[in-house]
Amino acid sequence: MQYRTLGRTGVQVSTLVLGAMNFGRIGNTTQEEATAIVDAALDAGINLIDTADAYSGGQSEEMVGKAIAGRRDDIVLATKATLPMSDERNRRGGSRRWLVTALDDSLRRLGVDHVDLYQMHRWDPATSDEETLSALTDLQRAGKLRYFGSSTFPAYRIVQAQWAAREGHLSRYVTEQPSYSILQRGIETHVLPVTQEYGMGVLAWSPLASGWLSGAIRAGQEIRTNRSDFMQQRYDTSIPANRAKLDVVEQLATVADDAGLSMIQLALGFVTAHPGVTSAIIGPRTMDHLRSQLAAADTVLPTDVLDAIDAIVAPGVDLAAHEKHDTPPALLDPALRRR
Repeated sequence: MQYRTLGRTGVQVSTLVLGAMNFGRIGNTTQEEATAIVDAALDAGINLIDTADAYSGGQSEEMVGKAIAGRRDDIVLATKATLPMSDERNRRGGSRRWLVTALDDSLRRLGVDHVDLYQMHRWDPATSDEETLSALTDLQRAGKLRYFGSSTFPAYRIVQAQWAAREGHLSRYVTEQPSYSILQRGIETHVLPVTQEYGMGVLAWSPLASGWLSGAIRAGQEIRTNRSDFMQQRYDTSIPANRAKLDVVEQLATVADDAGLSMIQLALGFVTAHPGVTSAIIGPRTMDHLRSQLAAADTVLPTDVLDAIDAIVAPGVDLAAHEKHDTPPALLDPALRRR
């Protein structure tokens, strides 16, 4: 396992992060299975675990808490807030009112007195940066969190938050967690230059592009993954965007074979090769998934392989831009771009 400094925090983290989104109802993972995955990940050298309050309605946090009991001090523990936790309109977002409650709820579910990294799961357009940063700074001073970061923020919102922190003499976001893979390279154009400018750590989620780069999806084979059962639109190859992804996957498979690599090694090695990326978040649902992903822990792609990837998917290009989560609201709602 390789280790890098998380932004300018001085904290050393593994280049592979254990993501716990599949723990609980989302991945149909039991506590026994989750604990075994955590055990194996820690034994392999992973030292950062990432979860969120919204994952299976808090079930993921509870399972992580039980799995790390007795060894909390050896783990860099990260969770997130802002996504809806119920139908009640104030149990979401980035307000002080909600974040104080949300963090206490997360600490209770995790069975700890603090988290190392508390991330805003999405930008909340209804709440000012000053409101959110002030609340997070106070929670940091109270010892309930060590650092805080953003997740899937558009580049201009990252900049705005950095300036709001500076002008308000508040603590700042020290990390960003964007979606990044060979199939979704748009952040190379805007987000990564900004995070590098501000010295932020970057924890990339979905490096396997929701399974498209796992080796399990190939031309001529029926697509049968856990996500394809409840996200059919993203895997329906009658849709042109998905056919384009499948064509790219076949080209990438040839590159991987020629280099003596698995598709997973190619995908994870690509993400961790970018100088602006600290770590790639893996989200295994089973022990077999974890083992195949751990095989990429020390993968370093040579220049010719990276060049071959660039020739297939150009730098800065998103093959499925409609699947992005950081699109400015005005691009999605016509009313916001018309007087």
